[in-house]
Amino acid sequence: MTMGIIAVSVIFMLIGMAVQYRLKSKFSTYSNIPTSSGMSGREIAEKMLKDNGIYDVQVTSVQGSLTDHYNPLNKTVNLSAEVYEGRSVAAAAIASHECGHAVQHATAYSMLMLRSRLVPLVQISGNISQWIIFAGIGLGFGGGNPTVLLIGIILFAVTTLFTLITLPVEFDASSRALAWLDNARITTAPEKEKAKDALKWAALTYVVAALASIAMLVQYILIYQQRSRD
Repeated sequence: MTMGIIAVSVIFMLIGMAVQYRLKSKFSTYSNIPTSSGMSGREIAEKMLKDNGIYDVQVTSVQGSLTDHYNPLNKTVNLSAEVYEGRSVAAAAIASHECGHAVQHATAYSMLMLRSRLVPLVQISGNISQWIIFAGIGLGFGGGNPTVLLIGIILFAVTTLFTLITLPVEFDASSRALAWLDNARITTAPEKEKAKDALKWAALTYVVAALASIAMLVQYILIYQQRSRD
């Protein structure tokens, strides 16, 4: 069974790397395609927030590549420099997507609210679940213990639930972004399709993470069932 865990980890690690490579390739391609509106990522983000009646969220620039995110704690849309300053299809897609999260927050979108409530628990479970599972299995900790393993599985299940809840949050943010880009005439129809493609690959990274977490959870449950029968 432990070989199964290793196999699943390696398989999804490779899939994740492939998706990340494809995402970076798409982002690089669409970063070289300007939008007809000529607006920068910052201008697009500020306009989308304004159009949705949101005036208490600040748009900022952060370091790194593909580090764009919305922070609900301090209400900031944080864009990487290439998105913040960029006037491309990629910049438009990512800036509007992150603002989609701000709109979710402002409208109390149920799945985002649920995910936010799980964050403190996930921060704890994510740090200790694997160690408890390994102790329960007996990897480097003696013979293992089914009860300890079950506790670890329950904690890991919280993390898995979090990855699943993240999916509708990300899909909904992209849907809001694409609809707004169209309605606000920020992008033409062909540009919107390219933006949609970029966001699709970004969403796939979350899909892979969720599938990997589910697969690992199933492996742990199978090990627990086997150890309980022994």
